Amino acid sequence: MRTHAQAVVIGGGLIGCSILYHLAKLGWTESVLLERDELTSGSTWHAAANIHGLHDVTNISRLQHYTMGLYKELEKETGQSCGIFQPGSLYLAQTEAREHQLRLQEAKARRYRMNFYEIGRDEAERLHPLVDFDGIRCIMYEPEGGNVDPSGVTMAYAAGARQRGAEIHRFTPAIATEAQADGSWIVRTPNDDIHTKWVVNAGGLWGREVARMAGLELPLIPTEHQYFVTETIPEIAALGRRLPSVADRDGEYYCRQEGLGLLIGAYERNMKFWAEDGTPQDFGHELFPDDLERIEENMLRAIARVPAVGTAGVKRVINGPMIWSPDSAVLFGPVPELSNYFCCNGIIPGFSQSGGMGKLAAEWMIEGEPTLDMFGWDMARFGHWAGKAFTKARVHDQYSHRFKIHFPNEERAAGRPVRTRPAYAMQKEMGGVFGLNFGWEHPLWFAAEGEPREETIGFKRQNWWEPVGREARMLRERAGIIDISNYAKYEVKGPGAEAWLNALLANRMPTEVGRSCLTPLIGKRGGIAGDFTVTKLADDAFMVIGSGMAERFHQRFFKAVPLPQGTTFRSVTEAMCGFNVAGPQSRELLQRLTNADLSTEAFPFMRSRRVTVGGVEAVALRVSFTGDLGWELHCAAEDQVALYAALLEAGKDLGAGPVGSRALMSLRVEKGYGSWSREYSPEYWPQEVHLDRLVKMDKGDFLNRDAYAGIAGKPARDEFIMLSVEAVDADATGGEPIFLPDGTPIGQVSSGAYGYFVGKSLALGYIKAGMAKPGDTVSVAILGRPHEAVLLREPPFDPEGKRLRA
Repeated sequence: MRTHAQAVVIGGGLIGCSILYHLAKLGWTESVLLERDELTSGSTWHAAANIHGLHDVTNISRLQHYTMGLYKELEKETGQSCGIFQPGSLYLAQTEAREHQLRLQEAKARRYRMNFYEIGRDEAERLHPLVDFDGIRCIMYEPEGGNVDPSGVTMAYAAGARQRGAEIHRFTPAIATEAQADGSWIVRTPNDDIHTKWVVNAGGLWGREVARMAGLELPLIPTEHQYFVTETIPEIAALGRRLPSVADRDGEYYCRQEGLGLLIGAYERNMKFWAEDGTPQDFGHELFPDDLERIEENMLRAIARVPAVGTAGVKRVINGPMIWSPDSAVLFGPVPELSNYFCCNGIIPGFSQSGGMGKLAAEWMIEGEPTLDMFGWDMARFGHWAGKAFTKARVHDQYSHRFKIHFPNEERAAGRPVRTRPAYAMQKEMGGVFGLNFGWEHPLWFAAEGEPREETIGFKRQNWWEPVGREARMLRERAGIIDISNYAKYEVKGPGAEAWLNALLANRMPTEVGRSCLTPLIGKRGGIAGDFTVTKLADDAFMVIGSGMAERFHQRFFKAVPLPQGTTFRSVTEAMCGFNVAGPQSRELLQRLTNADLSTEAFPFMRSRRVTVGGVEAVALRVSFTGDLGWELHCAAEDQVALYAALLEAGKDLGAGPVGSRALMSLRVEKGYGSWSREYSPEYWPQEVHLDRLVKMDKGDFLNRDAYAGIAGKPARDEFIMLSVEAVDADATGGEPIFLPDGTPIGQVSSGAYGYFVGKSLALGYIKAGMAKPGDTVSVAILGRPHEAVLLREPPFDPEGKRLRA
């Protein structure tokens, strides 16, 4: 056994072996994998191992497509069979909503030249004569869909890693992981200790236990999951070919051929947790007792769709554990609070995603950043607030609604509220309907008297569309008050505060007290890792405001630049709350509550000062994400209710009132403003998102300056564009492909909303450079159907910024 390694992977299941293989493939051949038992122990060996390429999230589709192609390469490379069966997959839509989902996935497949398309009933019946297609609105076919052999794939990854020099040690548990002062680790085993640069937690069912050795709690909990295999079905035996799998998600089951019978699996409503407090150390290749009564309703729906299931005997039942995160997506990436500790835990569709996960994990550890933006997988999306009660409630919801569509803008109630601000009860009383942002409840919109306070969900415009429009028009015509407490807020103090911020961020920091600047944070590949507003409050004090949902994500970057002696950095997100008062009458509203001079001459755009508003001390910034005249007011959390009450009272006779984040989305899209994780992403270069003017190469060194220098002179690969879309009952929300009139794919939407003030359905997005220009007509696949759109030359609201600077 090596005593020094570039990485130690803990866990010899599917994902651990994939990560080891990809580390070795990318050059880290001196990596080691430790497995407490035999490879595939835990949940890998008993998985149904279905594979499919399409997902609602575009980048996940790309990774799943990579994974499916990788298995054949692994077989050639290693000689180890992966047990690949690809008879295709049929995707069925019983409802209008499911049809919308499938058509949108088909449009995304066309954009990336993936093989996924609609077929008629006749062709579907030829492909799968055992299925009754009555009541099916739409059928999509994925020719490469199918399944693999769980053990075969795992062994192929292991063989490929060994061929490149990596080591695998079975029956060798990691019994301790000890952080070293230089950021490296000592991993202790019963045999030898290994000194390693990176520790990778791929512990599967034991991911929580592995994490606890490093002092870390992960939001994971296991459940039971069942599928059964039938005896031989005569029709299949007589067919002479393999049947495609069936994804009838409205029926809440999955079905594929296994041997000469069928395999049926289900995610039942009456789900069952297992090992809530910890996975037994002696668990390995065991299964739980059969409990088919729990999935009886799902079975009956499967029998109605595939009647042959009802007449076939049950050959065997598999009831084994799976381990889940609160949103059923993997907990992926370096732990922000630790050095060189990588997590890859809570994987559900592992055989569709294993290759992509291994590839991105290796890129992240070796190159410093993955090639695709996978914030939806990043473990930093959860914080300390995601405790056991929240995790259990969310996992219950995720498991029991596994095949339920995740609609755009949908907010699920399970496990909430977790974190609330002092004004929460007040806002709720006012008709507030809330969403979740990094654990915080925040108002999405406000229902008027007599309007429902629960929102409907779907792909088309829902019951919140009119109330949100009312709020947006109120702000544009008069004034509105937006709770922005969920923004991340940081305080930097000390003699080295300005120097530290200049070393971290790409723009030149303000040198004059009362001035603010907008600045990008540059990623390892030169892209946009974040965007911040920095305000100089005093000679040695700065306030930094960024994305609330990215607060833990950004810790990795903050830690990368050492603080000068005597200088402190801390998050004040919990300690402070905030409001954005915006609109043409916002100055009049605020002037009623403060003696500070708010005139343009005294308080111009991008300036700040400490003020007293309604008796509350606040930091006022002359900025607004609405693109309108406005101020951000940031106060102590204990003063939030008093400030809110004062603002609302002062705005009453002006016709001003509360505005939620859904209206803010509409307002910022009208202005063409980008948002982090949508328009701003490590995948996009500053010159592609129009932020290169904020990168000051002449100021000296800053984080990842060399990476930006390497791409700064290159032409934009993609162009950030704005579209006016011909939409009637559904608006773009993000992810919809963009095509030329001849069907050539050129890009995708990043954000979409109806612009209530300008009276247009709008979208922001990216297209390949040079493929279209302002005034050209393109097509946006809203609901998977073509919608004509025109590239705009400038934002439809206040393109010259006159109102913003009034």
